Amino acid sequence: MDNALKRVMSMYKWTLENGDKRTDPWLLVYSPVPVIVIFLVYLCVLWAGPRLMKHRGPVDLKGVLIVYNFAMVCLSVYMFYEFLVTSRLSNYSYLCQPVDYSTSPLAMRMANVCWWFFFSKVIELSDTVFFILRKKNNQLTFLHVYHHGTMIFNWWAGVKYLAGGQSFFIGLLNTFVHIIMYSYYGLAGLGPHMQKYLWWKRYLTTLQLVQFVLLTTHTGYNLFAECNFPDSMNVVVFGYCVSLIFLFSNFYYQSYVSKKVKKI
Repeated sequence: MDNALKRVMSMYKWTLENGDKRTDPWLLVYSPVPVIVIFLVYLCVLWAGPRLMKHRGPVDLKGVLIVYNFAMVCLSVYMFYEFLVTSRLSNYSYLCQPVDYSTSPLAMRMANVCWWFFFSKVIELSDTVFFILRKKNNQLTFLHVYHHGTMIFNWWAGVKYLAGGQSFFIGLLNTFVHIIMYSYYGLAGLGPHMQKYLWWKRYLTTLQLVQFVLLTTHTGYNLFAECNFPDSMNVVVFGYCVSLIFLFSNFYYQSYVSKKVKKI
């Protein structure tokens, strides 16, 4: 038991001391403990929320959701712009890009937007809370919980150790998709009269799948290319994207293909 505890403490010490010194002082970055606490609170809300709402009516969050979704659109636009412009100004390669750990203005600008991307994943846990309060428990799927719960850890590690480099491509694609996704949710929240303009929901799921295929291809290439970016991170990203391809493909099939077959 003592040896196991020593190993855990040694690993924890290594985690703290081997991060990116530029980002260590930033909110939620230095130690994994705050993110772990956030995740545990998230799991508690998932367990307790539906039980507390069982005998209550759904909460009317129309105004809150409109503000929230369009605020997320604005944040996603900002991050997409920063990923795109900073990578172009820094002459980033879309095939192989090591992390620039310097404190140059462009390197810090890229690290900063990586932190905002990580923090946006913490904010997005609110999606689950809104589903619970509105008693939309059918939306609390394994895909939803898995994706939201794991992204905070993935991007905590990204900002802690690799704030830039290849990571920018993930943020670039994902923020673009989220601009469209939160625009859809914001418009849907305006009321039933908007439904005739929201025929493209199916294509939003397709776009999400295309995103993961591109990321898998991009990361897979870098597993075999000579590139000064940790293969350990590439392996994690590759496996994670493959899992999301399977889960989103199943969601697409169940939502659009299976229902269409049943109607026939």
